Amino acid sequence: MPEAPVVEPEQTTDTRTQEAPRWKVLLHDDDVTTIDFVVWLLMRVFAKPAEEAVELTLKVHRTGLAIVTITSFERAELYVEQVHSLARPRGFPLTATIEKA
Repeated sequence: MPEAPVVEPEQTTDTRTQEAPRWKVLLHDDDVTTIDFVVWLLMRVFAKPAEEAVELTLKVHRTGLAIVTITSFERAELYVEQVHSLARPRGFPLTATIEKA
């Protein structure tokens, strides 16, 4: 009796590069943090030009929330920590959070 041929399963390799998930860094409005501090923070921590920093600050103030940047998870976490570590010692309750983009 002849032997049946051995059939090897097809192997496929996905060679596409997957990008890491992106995360939004959000600033939240409060009644204590000054506009000047938020503008300064956006320029210092997020390297925003003065005009963009003012626009984002006013958006936070008017709508209660603004997306400051979209980045990697690790960088987003670092931004949140920087915001809080700069705001808290100055007595500002400014809150930054992250959410999946």
